[in-house]
Amino acid sequence: MGNKNIRPMTRTLQQALNRTSRKPDSKALIPVIVQFQSPDHRKQAADLKKRIAGHAYREKGHLWVIRGWSAHVSRACLKRICACKGVSKVYMDRRNKALLNIATPSVGGTAARKKGITGKGVTIAILDTGIAAHPDLTKPGNRIAGFKDFIHGRSKPYDDNGHGTHVAGDAAGNGYASKGKYRGIAPQAKLVGVKVLDQNGSGFDSTIIRGIQWCITNRKRYGIRVLNLSLGKPATERWTRDPLCRAIDKAVKAGIVVTVAAGNEGPGPRTISSPGITPSAITVGAVNDRRTIRQSDDRMAGFSSRGPAYGGIKKPDLVAPGVGIVSLRVPGSLFDRTVPRGKLGKYYIRLSGTSFSSPLTAGAAALLLQKQPGLRPSQVKQRLKAKTFPLPFGQYARGSGELNVRFAAGKKR
Repeated sequence: MGNKNIRPMTRTLQQALNRTSRKPDSKALIPVIVQFQSPDHRKQAADLKKRIAGHAYREKGHLWVIRGWSAHVSRACLKRICACKGVSKVYMDRRNKALLNIATPSVGGTAARKKGITGKGVTIAILDTGIAAHPDLTKPGNRIAGFKDFIHGRSKPYDDNGHGTHVAGDAAGNGYASKGKYRGIAPQAKLVGVKVLDQNGSGFDSTIIRGIQWCITNRKRYGIRVLNLSLGKPATERWTRDPLCRAIDKAVKAGIVVTVAAGNEGPGPRTISSPGITPSAITVGAVNDRRTIRQSDDRMAGFSSRGPAYGGIKKPDLVAPGVGIVSLRVPGSLFDRTVPRGKLGKYYIRLSGTSFSSPLTAGAAALLLQKQPGLRPSQVKQRLKAKTFPLPFGQYARGSGELNVRFAAGKKR
């Protein structure tokens, strides 16, 4: 295909092809996402498959939320796709990676709970490595309302990595196994686990998009009002040229609040990960709460990605505790085997990262929606940002400030 840019191929895909063309295994199939001009993407995909018959490709599925179709294709097949009428863009199907005892009270979760604001009646979807049936999620009553597995197709909740279960606990663990000591922000919210990352915490854009569109389709069935994505990849294009960002924007327009981890590539500027660059999402960085309830002594976490986001977008939106966060442990999972020093007994583990700041914010969104169920995603975002605790750090480090859910209990700060 040479080095000449072939429209409608995106720059990221072209650069990836230029790199792989010099490798011995350059005949390997390339993961791509094809976006069509017409809303009737199924018909256009069917026409496209007729045109590429005879070329090597392996179909993955339809991505209706972005008028798309995904597959692994040969270089010759890709060239043919780019020449087909009706193809708007061809993206690289990039891989994303998975990026509480003190965390919960320090942002005001205890005050909210005392006022009966616990996330009851709100469902949070966790798009991650899965959710295990941990006692803090299943006792005294099971709050895992649903589970969808886009990796292995299993029907019962599980988590072979451990990341997703920790995230779920940050958002909505009830502390059952610790007699209430390690609670999440919204301990009575329901959860839907959507496994889009494999055992190693890795997943393609197309798989995550399928998870997002599944949540949009099933939002009324499960009562999904909030969706958390504690995952990401380096941002190399504007959000409008990133299919995952576009899918997130569609979820927000469908009425779902979306919280996303800012990334762990700090402290340098312009390090916000994708899909954290999506303007309509709530992008969350991390602070070190120093294991105190006081927010006045909190410090920025060195690893927390800083803005501005790719394209000059003001990010992050806010920050939340993300250092040494205690949440749910999955014995035998990858995290359980690789972070032995973080274990706190049989049921809990201590981890750090913006991955765990984001679900705290998802839990806070659930509290808001319990109290005011008519709020739109943009209103939830605005209110969370307006009530943050001020921090003496730059805007591109702390956003509007540190998450503060005390207002859910009727307090100003």
